[in-house]
Amino acid sequence: MYTNLQIFQLASGQALHASARQTVIAQNIANVDTPKYQSMDIASFKPDLSNSKDGFRQRTSRDSHFGTGGGLLPGSPEVQRAITAQPNGNSVSLEAELVKSAELRQKHQMSVSVYKSAMEILRTSIRR
Repeated sequence: MYTNLQIFQLASGQALHASARQTVIAQNIANVDTPKYQSMDIASFKPDLSNSKDGFRQRTSRDSHFGTGGGLLPGSPEVQRAITAQPNGNSVSLEAELVKSAELRQKHQMSVSVYKSAMEILRTSIRR
């Protein structure tokens, strides 16, 4: 009955994605002075709810309502297109990477909070 609850899968997937993306951002920051280094990133987290079990289906009122997503696991890093590059050919913007890092911290904290809340709801329902 309580196995494979989707809320736990989503929270865990978002936390894993944030962790993987944070690793790529840290790599970008570490190479901020490396000549010809191209900034990398991982696509945003978009869970795919259409293949879920237990009869739960994602419902939309129009095609653009939710959009379609990838999977629960992070994708591979891809080179970003640089708007401006430094004279040495490096495309890393330290400010942009720090902003992404702060956003990811918030997303990770949110996924941990969702996970904790779901656990508390389960504990409460089991106690009756």
